[in-house]
Amino acid sequence: MALTKEIMGGRLIDGPFVRTSKMFMNQRLGMVKKNQFLVRPVLVPLQQIRRQEQVRRAVKVPPVAVISEEIMKANSNTSLPGKAVKFKVRALVTVRNKHKEDLKETIVKRLDALTDNIIGRNVVLELISTEVDPKSKEPKRSKGAALRDWSKKSKIKAERVHYTAEFTVDSDFGVPGAITVSNKHQQEFFLETITIDGFACGPVHFPCNSWVQSKKDHPEERVFFSNKPYLPSETPAGLKALRDKELSNLRGDGKGVRKKSDRIYDFDVYNDLGNPDKGNHLVRPRLGGKAIPYPRRCRTGRLPMDSDINAESRVEKPTPLYVPRDEQFEESKQITFSNGRLRAVLHTLIPAIKASISADNQDFGSFSDIGVLYKEGLLLKVGLQDEIWKNLPLLKAVNKIQESGEGQLKYDTPKILSRDKLAWLRDDEFARETVSGINPVSIERLRVFPPRSSLDPEIYGPLESVLKEEHILGHLNGLSVSQALEENKLFMIDYHDIYLPFLDRINVLDGRKAYATRTIFFLTPLGTLKPIAIELSLPPAGPNSRSKRVVTPPVDATGSWIWQLAKAHVCSNDASVHQLVHHWLRTHASLEPFILAAHRQLSAMHPIFKLLDPHMRYTLEINALARQNLINADGVIESCFTPGQYSMEISAAAYRNFWRFDKESLPADLIRRGMAVPDPTQPHGLKLLLEDYPYAQDGLLIWSAIENWVRTYVEHYYPDSSTVCNDKELQAWYSESVNVGHFDLRDADWWPKLATSEDLTWILTVLIWLASAQHAALNFGQYPYGGYVPNRPTLMRRLIPEENDPEYANFLADPQKYFLLALPNVLQGTKLMAVIDTLSTHSPDEEYIGERQQPSIWTGDAEMIEAFYDFSAEIQQIEQEINRRNGDPSLRHRCGAGVLPYELLAPSSGPGVTCRGVPNSVTI
Repeated sequence: MALTKEIMGGRLIDGPFVRTSKMFMNQRLGMVKKNQFLVRPVLVPLQQIRRQEQVRRAVKVPPVAVISEEIMKANSNTSLPGKAVKFKVRALVTVRNKHKEDLKETIVKRLDALTDNIIGRNVVLELISTEVDPKSKEPKRSKGAALRDWSKKSKIKAERVHYTAEFTVDSDFGVPGAITVSNKHQQEFFLETITIDGFACGPVHFPCNSWVQSKKDHPEERVFFSNKPYLPSETPAGLKALRDKELSNLRGDGKGVRKKSDRIYDFDVYNDLGNPDKGNHLVRPRLGGKAIPYPRRCRTGRLPMDSDINAESRVEKPTPLYVPRDEQFEESKQITFSNGRLRAVLHTLIPAIKASISADNQDFGSFSDIGVLYKEGLLLKVGLQDEIWKNLPLLKAVNKIQESGEGQLKYDTPKILSRDKLAWLRDDEFARETVSGINPVSIERLRVFPPRSSLDPEIYGPLESVLKEEHILGHLNGLSVSQALEENKLFMIDYHDIYLPFLDRINVLDGRKAYATRTIFFLTPLGTLKPIAIELSLPPAGPNSRSKRVVTPPVDATGSWIWQLAKAHVCSNDASVHQLVHHWLRTHASLEPFILAAHRQLSAMHPIFKLLDPHMRYTLEINALARQNLINADGVIESCFTPGQYSMEISAAAYRNFWRFDKESLPADLIRRGMAVPDPTQPHGLKLLLEDYPYAQDGLLIWSAIENWVRTYVEHYYPDSSTVCNDKELQAWYSESVNVGHFDLRDADWWPKLATSEDLTWILTVLIWLASAQHAALNFGQYPYGGYVPNRPTLMRRLIPEENDPEYANFLADPQKYFLLALPNVLQGTKLMAVIDTLSTHSPDEEYIGERQQPSIWTGDAEMIEAFYDFSAEIQQIEQEINRRNGDPSLRHRCGAGVLPYELLAPSSGPGVTCRGVPNSVTI
């Protein structure tokens, strides 16, 4: 703080919310309106001011430059009517340092410091006015000003380093609306903020948050706009050409191979998942196009494969895939992700070595074998405590890691075991997780009994289910089936149609066996669900083949083990649909086109870009990493999930047959699944038919908060339909998102129109909901629930034996062994556990809903900053309500003996695997 005072020569007001000048404080109190500097004061109730201040105290704000009253006075005294005079203004520039530098970076950094000091190869800024020079018809520009003391401060180890620059401008320069940055150093640097001090309007803030490349790599100077938002039609004359040019640069020309330092956003199909150059077993179909519709992903421009010119060449880890430079993980995020990947490698390495050396496939021999992973570590579990293994050189090094006590080879105990180690065996927990577990979005109300298929009967056999009333009648608490349907007491999870078309191919894969399942649940008088029947379907082998069977709750020991196997197959179906459809497709993949189009079509000064910006963070990077390691041929998903090499085809089938953007809002999705009905008398405009539905209960609170915030924001800039229709950037963004990013479904009649402010509010609310709360609900419980393999097996290796099957005798003789042999083996299980542990982890730099970088200056619109603080306060109140619900014993799906509270939609979290927290964006 003292350093900044010295630099700026002005006052700094300490406190949780920094008032950057008298003028800015007047803005806080309602004295400044959009496009005006001074208007009549508006009285604000004292209680409201106090409440707003309480919210601000919860938000950390970085120091910003404060206007120097001496500079203002000097400027005003030297301004003579009719004559422009020169005066000086200052810039405070904040650069973020790297925590760790490799040797090359350190050498180049010192070289830059040396050349900056000796030959003036430095960083130069230039101010650009919002006004045009009447003579040249070009924007008014200051002369270039170099950052001071770069060399002196090159050894500062602080996270942020502040530099200054001084400009000389004419008194008729106007207000700066943009600033250019030229980096003449050899190395990029991360520019966080620039604050210009000395203009009569008060400090002008430039939130940059971007990597500035060296001119040797990117000759063009970088342009940053001030935080003042402008619709395209309101763009000041001095900024119009710059606005268009910057968007053109971000779009690129669609040609060439992208390099790491590029900032170009473009579209491409998923033609990079396979690796045909390494063999036919790694050939995968192209996703995206008429044959297999799919959303588009970020273009990299890599050269084609040698064996298939339509397939893009692979880049294998640790070489990164291209994403625009500012989309790449920041350092703390990268460290967290890399540490998780190291753990994953170590966790996978040992079983892989053992499996390659030993004929034993290393199956789990007992449930206690799985428990050893959390207590004693991986080496003991796979038998590497034996001398023969310890003497292997590689394993000696790994053994030292385990003996060091750092815990790299031990797994954290999943939350599902933390309160009741046997919970996973119980039917009530199996049912509870359908509404408050990691996949609460598959359950639907049963509206017709027996359920029917919509598949082609010529191909897949009779449409009718083999479920009969006698299968469920004894579990309906005295109700008839028709009464239970009328009273909304029956629910279902139906994976029949999504799985059956793939079963012939899946079940011939080595070590893969699956059914297409349907599970029926009954809503008990206590308000809890219980499973009452499971239908298991296989493709018909012939006209008289018995391809379907029904399993019901057990009445004897044999039935108990068959029932457990049936539930395991349901969980395996559920795990794949959760991961490939609800999680990957509906949040990661479907959002990527909207993000690409936003950067290509919406200027950084566009108010809608400013609204969406925190909800796009890291998504392109994590999606690229998924294409490289998770959803690729022979990647984690194919290795550890039952569908294997057909996994992404299942995802694509869901996109073609199921995904609809108009049904992606939470209310629309709940109504589509029959879990709610429209009811304008209810707070959210609908009534839940299953009242104790934690995901929906908490989700509706967050959905409404987002919707209210977005509506306030949209109506502030779009008072009528004409402003929406005439916004060329906004219309281009939505058109490109649909017609290019979702090209294969562009002609669907269900796409919402964008003609009114209400249309825009709905579209933006859906995007923010999907990026934040929906993704959080589907992602951050993966390890807490799936880290114990029997609770949520992602892969099944055995069908359920029938009495005439050869395996039936083995099943009767040792049902526990048969059950464990049906689950993933040690290599598959530990590999998955390691990966979902990483995917369930919050990084230290996570930004949660209700938070923003530079919360007081992300926009120059004081009224919208105030509205955002109101939104933050509402999010805090929602968290308190969620905490209250988790302590309510009447809500048995989230409270009770051994029952995990539902915290996946609790907005805040610390770093690590917490099973809670709602980040702003899809960051992992």
